[in-house]
Parts: sequence; C-alpha cells; structure tokens
Amino acid sequence: MRRTNDVVSRRALRGPIARWAALGLTALIALTACGEAGADAQDSGDAQGDAGSHEAHVDRSAVGDITEHGGAQRFEGDQTDAIREAIEDSDAKNVILLVGDGMADSEITIARNYEYGAGGSLPGLDQFPLTGQYTTYAVDEETGESDYVVDSAASATAWGSGTKTYNGALGIDHEYNPQTTILQHAQEAGLKTGNVSTAEIQDATPAALVSHIDRRGCYGPVEASEECPDFALENGGPGSITEQYLDTRPDVVLGGGSESFAQEATAGEWEGMTLEEQADERGFNMVSDAEELAGVENADQDEPLLGLFSEGNMPVRWEGPLATEGGAEEGAQQCTENEERTDDVPDLATMTDKAIDLLNDDDGFFLQVEGASIDKENHAANPCGQIGETIDLDEAAQVALDFAQEDEETLVVVTADHAHTSQITSTGEDTPGLTRTLITEEGSEMTIGYGTAEEDESQMHTGAQLRIAAFGPGGANVVGLSDQTDLFFTMMDALGLEPSAEDASDDSESEADQS
Repeated sequence: MRRTNDVVSRRALRGPIARWAALGLTALIALTACGEAGADAQDSGDAQGDAGSHEAHVDRSAVGDITEHGGAQRFEGDQTDAIREAIEDSDAKNVILLVGDGMADSEITIARNYEYGAGGSLPGLDQFPLTGQYTTYAVDEETGESDYVVDSAASATAWGSGTKTYNGALGIDHEYNPQTTILQHAQEAGLKTGNVSTAEIQDATPAALVSHIDRRGCYGPVEASEECPDFALENGGPGSITEQYLDTRPDVVLGGGSESFAQEATAGEWEGMTLEEQADERGFNMVSDAEELAGVENADQDEPLLGLFSEGNMPVRWEGPLATEGGAEEGAQQCTENEERTDDVPDLATMTDKAIDLLNDDDGFFLQVEGASIDKENHAANPCGQIGETIDLDEAAQVALDFAQEDEETLVVVTADHAHTSQITSTGEDTPGLTRTLITEEGSEMTIGYGTAEEDESQMHTGAQLRIAAFGPGGANVVGLSDQTDLFFTMMDALGLEPSAEDASDDSESEADQS
C-alpha cells in the first residue's frame, strides 16, 4: 500500500472524469448550480484567482415568490465559472464519506418539503457543487448474475472495496474471498480512520469497512458460531463482526451496539472474556454518553476511541404516526421530538464534529459517517422518523462542509446505499398502500405513501440509481453516471492510495478467468 501523487494522470482517461470531459460543463449547470457564486466569480478577480476558496454553502432556496414568473428558480445568472471553480484536480489529504441509508431522491425531497418547503433548500445536502447519479445492484451469491435490488451490506462492500458482492455479505466477493477495504488501505498508508453511525456499529454499512464475513447478522461470537461457522474464531476464521472491529482497530468508532460486547469470545487469546473486557484490555477508550464523548481529547492506535451510546440502534430524532391503510384520511399531522433521545445521546452532527476533531492531523484521515435510520424508519413506514433522520444527516453534512471549506484539502462525498419505498403522492386521492399526510413548514399538506409491503410488515428496498454529490479535491469524479464501485476508486485516487499487490493479483486472476 502506498500513496501516489499522479492521481490526475491515472484518473483522467477512465471512469466518470472521462465522461465529464466529453460532456462539458453545460450538462451539469441545472443539477449543480452554485447560487450567486457564479456571478460573484465573474465580477471578482479574487474569487477567480484564489484556488480552493469557493463557497461550499450557498442558499439554493427559490429566489422569489414561487407563484411569480421566475420566482421558483434556484439560481440566477450563468453558473459556468462557479462550477469550473468547484473542480479541483489536486490531491486530498482527507476524505469524509457521508451515507444516508435508504436515502434516495424521494426521501431527500420529502425531508426538504417538510422542513423548508418546496422552494426551500437543505443547508447541507443541497449545497454540494458537483452532482451525479450512481447505479446500485448486487450479484447473486451462486451465479454472480445481477441482483437488481441491493441491501446495505452489498452496497457498502461495493464502495468500501470496489467489488460487487451478494446481499448480506460484508467485505467479501461472491466467492467468499476477503476484499481489502478503503479503511484498511488508509490505515496501511498511515492515515487515521473513523467509522460513525446512528445504527449499531455492527450494522451492515459500518461493518462492511472493518469486517469480512458471509452473513451480516453475525454481530458477536454467538451469532458467528450459529450462522457463520466458517468465519467463527473456533473454526479458524476471523471471528464475528464485533471481534473484527477490535482487530481492525479504527482510531474512532461511534454509534450504538453495546449489547454485543457482553458476549464472550469462544476461542483465541481472549477466550472466556467478554468483548467489552477484551476491548478494555486492548487499550480502547470506551465512552457511553455525550458528556464522556465531549471530554475525549485524543484517539489513536495507542488508545482508539470506542463510543457506544445505546444497546442497539441509537434513538431517532422525531416520531409521529405510522402510515397505515387509509392513514392519509385521518387529517394532516406534525412530527414531534422523540423523548428517548435525551441530552445524554450525541446526535450525528456532534459525533461527526468530534470524529473530525480527533482524526485531523498532518497525515490525513478517512472517515465514514452514516445516517442509518432513514432506512429503518422507511421499513417501518414512519415518515416522521425518516424525515428527522434525514435532517440529522443534513446537519452532519454541514459540519463536514464547514471543515472542508476551511481545510481546503478534504474531499467530502454524500450519497446513499440503496433506494427505498416512500413516495410523495397526491393529497386527497385514494392511494393504494399505506399513507400518511403531514403539514409542512410552509403550511401545505404532503401525503407520503409506502407500497412495497402490507401493513405491519417491513417495507422493502427498491432498485433505483441514487444521487451522489461531492465537494473538494477529486469531486468531479462523481459527475454523470457512475457505479457504487467507482466511489471506491474515486476516494482511493483522491487520497493517492493504490491497491496492494495482493489486490492487483486478485484483479489479474479475475480478468484472466473472464478471458
């Protein structure tokens, strides 16, 4: 593993950046306009000449009265210079990846409408200057053929390692071969690493960066022995997801999932000890509430930070009535604060800010941040739950953008892992499935429908392509249409990282098998 300085030359002739050169800027203007920054750049020589000084935060709300001619526009004037200025071909020292689990375009629109109105703007998610779409799909475990609806495990493995796999697999290909993740590559190159989630840290999205196992549910030794015996420690495997966390040893890990640490190791050096006792013996600094987190001043390989703030998933921000059959007819509702999320529980923006503070040093870092329960509340047909979690991720995105704009050496990417169920449907119409009507910030009624499962059953993922957006060095590589696996190479290239010789050998063998 090594960092290189020829990122631009290696990347220029392949992938999304090649399509960018062919398409030019005009295809991006409507998608990635930067508010009045374009006009400012034309008028100000300083703005044009000061590399890296462009605005990350630009208000993209409607420019005027949405009922008047031109009032619903989100920008005025030509944006070409602003977009050109947003393209940075220098290397990045840091990468921050923000993931909204289950956050497709529909979920983003629902949250924007509810909190800011149809003409409003999300101050984090809507501010990224470079935007594209990427495809999401898994491969069949037995045949390797396309599986068009992906889960979080296969998705995170795709962007985490550059390899497609089957639904439920973490950090392995569909033939069960372990794939080195970007977090592990970053560690090998001497970068600090962090993994933040509002789910259990053993959940699919965070776990895919630190573990290699054939079933995503193998949180602890008990589950590994029963469901993933080939990977269990007692059978010579790498162990459960939680045990692999302790081996991979990211500098900062924050989320839920303390329950699995009560299980005991079944083999190896730590046999008979609980995983919590093992973590303590191995030098982890374990914290369990917001006050303890605030007091942490250092996190590194000598004393990695392990913050576990709930037994399972962390409590969500908002609550409200579930969508039900005929629920929209019960009148418009408003979301309320979730009393279970007390001041003892750090929110996603707080965890993101702390992780950045602890990871930021001269050598650089890689950090993944997940807003997990957009997906989980979507499964439950809970519009208020999913909206609140989207707003949480938006606030974390603002933290990341603020840091990147000041730092000028950080690539920030925001995306999702898979599409989901919720849709905005016509209010007052007899819509099939489960529905609920909410009152938005601007006083209008918005009806949200869920239609991939019966009432009291879990709503299902869907297979659409997703938004991916970026700010900072290498951000242009997300433009146009790409795949989830492209994100791995975009982040690796931005950091100047190259796959190890072992990875390259695996790739060559795969190409030889196909020829």
